[in-house]
Amino acid sequence: MTGPEKTPMDNSPEQKPPERNSDAPEQRPPPRPFFSTATVWFLVILTLILFLLFYTQRPPTRSEISYGFFRQQLAEENLARVRVEGQKVSGEFKDPPLDPKGRKDREGEPLRLADEFISTLPQFVDSDLDREIRENVPLYEVDEPADNFGVLLLLVWVGLAVAMFAGVWLLMRRTRDQMFGGGVLAGFTKSPAKRYESGERQITFEDVAGLEGVKHELQEIVEFLKNPERFQRLGGRVPKGVLLMGPPGTGKTLLGRAVAGEAGVPFYSISGSEFIQMFVGVGAGRVRDMFSTAKENAPCILFIDEIDAVGRHRGTGLGGGHDEREQTLNQILSEMDGFSPNESVIVMAATNRPDVLDPALLRPGRFDRHITVDRPSFKGRIALFRVHTREVPLADDVDLERLAAGTVGLTGADIRNLANEATLWATRQGKERVEMADFEYARDKILMGPKRDEVLSEKEKRITSYHEAGHALCAWVLPGIERLHKVSVMPRGRALGVTQLLPDEDRLNITETDLKRRLVFMLGGRAAEQLVFNERSAGAEDDLKRATSLARRMVTVWGMSERLGPVAFRAGEEHPFLGKEMAEHREFSEHTAQVIDEEVARLLRESDAQAQEILRDHRGQLDKLAEALVTEETLDDREIERLVGPPAAEGVTGDGRSRPDGPV
Repeated sequence: MTGPEKTPMDNSPEQKPPERNSDAPEQRPPPRPFFSTATVWFLVILTLILFLLFYTQRPPTRSEISYGFFRQQLAEENLARVRVEGQKVSGEFKDPPLDPKGRKDREGEPLRLADEFISTLPQFVDSDLDREIRENVPLYEVDEPADNFGVLLLLVWVGLAVAMFAGVWLLMRRTRDQMFGGGVLAGFTKSPAKRYESGERQITFEDVAGLEGVKHELQEIVEFLKNPERFQRLGGRVPKGVLLMGPPGTGKTLLGRAVAGEAGVPFYSISGSEFIQMFVGVGAGRVRDMFSTAKENAPCILFIDEIDAVGRHRGTGLGGGHDEREQTLNQILSEMDGFSPNESVIVMAATNRPDVLDPALLRPGRFDRHITVDRPSFKGRIALFRVHTREVPLADDVDLERLAAGTVGLTGADIRNLANEATLWATRQGKERVEMADFEYARDKILMGPKRDEVLSEKEKRITSYHEAGHALCAWVLPGIERLHKVSVMPRGRALGVTQLLPDEDRLNITETDLKRRLVFMLGGRAAEQLVFNERSAGAEDDLKRATSLARRMVTVWGMSERLGPVAFRAGEEHPFLGKEMAEHREFSEHTAQVIDEEVARLLRESDAQAQEILRDHRGQLDKLAEALVTEETLDDREIERLVGPPAAEGVTGDGRSRPDGPV
C-alpha cells in the first residue's frame, strides 16, 4: 500500500480537510534524535581515515632484490648496513650496483639500484649467514617482528563500541517510530496494496462489455461515491461491502477498477494471499494499515481479490485451520464494523468460491451486496468481441455474431485469449488483416486443444475415425443435440480425435429427453467400435466417465428415475462455479446406494443400445464419414452435410440455412 501521504486523483472532487476533534489528545511531533544519521556516518568515516593515516606510512624508495643477489653483494662486501626482521632483510649498499636484470634508464645507460634494498629470506637459510653478515657488514641489526596484536585488539573493541552505539541509536529510533505508527516490523506490517494513480488510464464501464445487469447494480455505488450527501439526506446507508462472485475470468477485478474510474476516486487493490506471511500478527497489522490508509484517502474503493484465501470458515478443517489466517479474518471483520455511517470507503471483494466463506463475513453490515458475475450471454459475447478486436484490423468476412454464437460458455478472458490467438496466427501467416479462418483456427485450438505431433498408425487411425464418426452421426441424427461443428481425427490436446459441438443459443435449462440424447451421443463412439470391429478400445475412457457422471446426476440430483422418485440424494457438495466436489458425504442407506447404481447402469445400457440401433440403421452414412475422416482427417458441418444429408436437429446450419426436423 502506498504511504500515508494523500495524493488525490486529478478528476476527484476537492476534499475539505478533516475537522479537528477538540477532545482528541494532541499528537506531538516525535523528538529529534541526539545524533542524526549524518553525524553517525561522519564519525565512522573519520575513524576510518585516522586508521588509514596511522597504518599507511610511506616507506623510503628502495630496491627489491633476490636472496641470491643479496648473498652475492654480501660476499663482495658491498653492504654498508643490514637489518634483519623476521623473514625480511633490508639495508644499504656501499656502492649501488647495476640492475641484475639488465634494465636501462631513459638515456640508454645501465640502470643502477637505489641506495637502500629489501629482500626476503628463504624458509631455511644457511647457518653461516649470521656469521658472514657480522664479518662483512659494518652495521648489523637484528629485530624481532612487530607484535600488532594489542593494536588489533584495540581496533576490535573500538569497532564493537561503534557498532553497539549505532545499534542502540537505531533501536531507540525504531522504538520512537513505533509510538507513531511504525515499529521494528514496520516493513512487514505495512500493507502491500497497490494504488492506481490518476495518471494511469482510467477504466470505466465502457471497458466492461457484456455485464449490463452487474453494471446496473454497481451504478448505485458510483453515485454514492460521487455524491454521498444525496443518500445521507434521507438517512440512507450505502452498503459497506460488495462481494463479486463468479467463475474465473468473468471480469470481477475489472469491474472493481471500473467503479473507481467511474467515480473518480482512488482505487486500492490487494490479493487475499498477501495478508498471510510467516510471522504471527503480520496479516492483522497489514489489515489495520490498509484500512487506515483507505480512511485517510476517503472516498475510495478498497478491492480484495481472492478473498477466500483469508476469509474461509473459522474453526473448520476445510482449507486448513491456520491461526494466523483466522486472526487476519477477525481483523478484517472488526475493521469493517469500525466504519462510521458517513465514511465513504467501499470494500469490494471477489471470489469464485463463495461457499467456503465465513458466514460472519457475509452478514449485513459487512458484505451486504452479493453480485453474481456469470459467463456472458450472446449479446455480451458480441460486445466482448467488439471490445477485444477494436484495435485489430479485421477482414470483411469476419462475422462477430457467428463467433459469439459459437463460443457459448466462454468468459471474457477466454474471448480475449481467442482474439489474441487469432491475431498471432494471422501474423505468423504474413497477413495484413485477421480473417474469419484465423478466428476459426483460434477457436479450435482453445476448445479442442493444440495439435500434437503424434502420427497414428493405419489401424489406430481407422478405429479413431469410426469412433468419431459414431459421435458425429448420433449428433447429426438425433434432434435436441447441440449443433455439430467439426469432427477431427488429428490428435489434439489429450485426445486422439475430437467431435466438436456448438450450441445455437444460450440454454439455462434442459429436459430429461435432451439429457438422454446426450448420453446416446457420448456413447456413440464406443457403439461404432463395437458395431464395426466387434471389440472395444480404451479410447472411450473419457466418454464413459462423462456419461456416468451425467447419468448419476440425473438419478440423484434431478429425480429422473421412476424407481427412486422425486428425491435428491446428496453424495457430495459441488462447487457452484467450478463444478468440483468439495467433500464426500452420503445421506442414504446402502440399499438406496445399490438402487442408484442399478438405475445409473440402466440409463447407460439403454443409451448404448439406442446408439447401436441408430448406427445400424445408418451404417452407410457411418462408413462414408469414417472413410472421409481417414482421408481428410477433419470435416466441418458443410462437408458432413454433403456426405450424409441435412441434419435432424432443429435450428440452422453454419451457413445460415434452416434445418429440417426429423431423422435423416
